[in-house]
Amino acid sequence: MKLSPRDAPGYFARPDPDKTGILIYGNDAMRVALRRQEVIAALLGGGAEEEMRLTRIPGGDLRKDPAALSDGIKAQGFFPGPRVAFVEDATDTTAPVIGEALDDWRPGDAQVIVTAGALKAGSKLRKVFEAHKNAYAVGIYDDPPSRAEIEATLAKAGLTQVSGDAMRDLTALSRELDPGDFRQTVEKLSLYKLNDAGPVTPEDIAACAPLSTEAGLDEVLHIVAESRSGEIGPIMKRLHAQGVQPVGLCVAATRHFRALYAAASDPGGPAQGMARARPPVFGPRRDRMQRQAQAWGAPRLEEALTLLTDTDLRLRSAAQTAPGLALVERTLIRLAMMVR
Repeated sequence: MKLSPRDAPGYFARPDPDKTGILIYGNDAMRVALRRQEVIAALLGGGAEEEMRLTRIPGGDLRKDPAALSDGIKAQGFFPGPRVAFVEDATDTTAPVIGEALDDWRPGDAQVIVTAGALKAGSKLRKVFEAHKNAYAVGIYDDPPSRAEIEATLAKAGLTQVSGDAMRDLTALSRELDPGDFRQTVEKLSLYKLNDAGPVTPEDIAACAPLSTEAGLDEVLHIVAESRSGEIGPIMKRLHAQGVQPVGLCVAATRHFRALYAAASDPGGPAQGMARARPPVFGPRRDRMQRQAQAWGAPRLEEALTLLTDTDLRLRSAAQTAPGLALVERTLIRLAMMVR
């Protein structure tokens, strides 16, 4: 039977122990693995590995030893409790063997969990599960997680109090990170809030979210956008000592000012524009960039982007003879003076 993407999250959280099994397939191996881990944990509970209630069978081994799956389904261990026979990275070549094992399944046998990569509609392996009356097949697609899935991930991490602004930031973050990285970020956030009874805030998320740039590089861009020209020289010396390349610094500055321009040009105003920024900006950094966008305005930000584009072209020109970092520093000082 087919399991719809709408019903799949609920089934993964509370799988039916009386079913023969389930096929989980998809192009993203990480998403498939996370769903497989979830359904196996829900079926077996804790201690399954130690109690030998989980039998792992690589798909390649199943082709060499067709009886391995049937043996895993029928085997009885020393410990009571539900059992699972897990086939990893199955392909259409293993479909006949898996089909025979499903037909031979009886109540009390180990449930069969199979994972696979992307499978076409005509896949033999899909047809085995979709045609079976007591087994499911579900495709995992690259869609961002829903609000309910994000809330379930937070609840598992013990984060039950999340402010509205923080949930907005988490939703944006879930669309930028792959599922594994997002789950790790939530776990990091849970540790960050340990023994803190207050709700999760955007500042907490900003402290735990993966950084897109080094702190020094990020800071020099704020210095420029906030017209603190006297601080540019010292921080440029530090960046030079860290080995920052002129072109990379110019590209980062262009990205920063392009984000400010998008926010300043947004019909809903800079606040709404920053909320729509991609990649998303969190916590105090978002408030800081919002103030910068308001101070500059769209016309002057257009001039700033033109100046940065000209500098980038000069850096990449074969005729350029001046030191690249000095050229970028002069441009940044001009930008810092421009906002006044």
